[in-house]
Amino acid sequence: MIMNKTILFATLLSFSYLSFAQHKHSNYVGEDKRIIKSLSDEDIQNLQEGSGMGLAKAAELNHYPGPKHVLDNADELQLSDEQKFSTEKFFRSMHEEAVRLGNLIIEKEQTLDSLFANSLITQTSLKSELDEIAQLRSQLRFTHLHAHLEMKNILSEKQIAKYDELRGYVSQKKMKNHQTNKTNR
Repeated sequence: MIMNKTILFATLLSFSYLSFAQHKHSNYVGEDKRIIKSLSDEDIQNLQEGSGMGLAKAAELNHYPGPKHVLDNADELQLSDEQKFSTEKFFRSMHEEAVRLGNLIIEKEQTLDSLFANSLITQTSLKSELDEIAQLRSQLRFTHLHAHLEMKNILSEKQIAKYDELRGYVSQKKMKNHQTNKTNR
């Protein structure tokens, strides 16, 4: 009797495994139809538009405001005409460079995809393409972070605290504690 239950259990387990194995699909299902396999339509759009894509989180979440969001909140931040002019200038410059770099990244990803698709990839070409893509992505991130760094020079501490509050990062009280701790060092 115990032997029959063991055989029955093993048989059911085998069928369960076979059923699971037959229906397990890759996480990449459908992505093979993309124009550039490594980039989603949203990735391509963000790169073409010069969007931030979270590349400047290290700055944004550490009290270095971004020019786009500063402009979006210009009234609440009570920007002077000079601050607004400088912010617009930095945003335009950052955005133009981000769009330029984004388009270059798309081109390089297309080249990489094409090399694989046409079985022309070699270890040397792979290394070269990846190095170029990494360099472009590094430049793109620098472009976004640099704009945040410049905003720190344009805004007052009070405006930065207000920015953080408007963006939902910290309360005014926490920012005052941060400033007090900073001056006590």
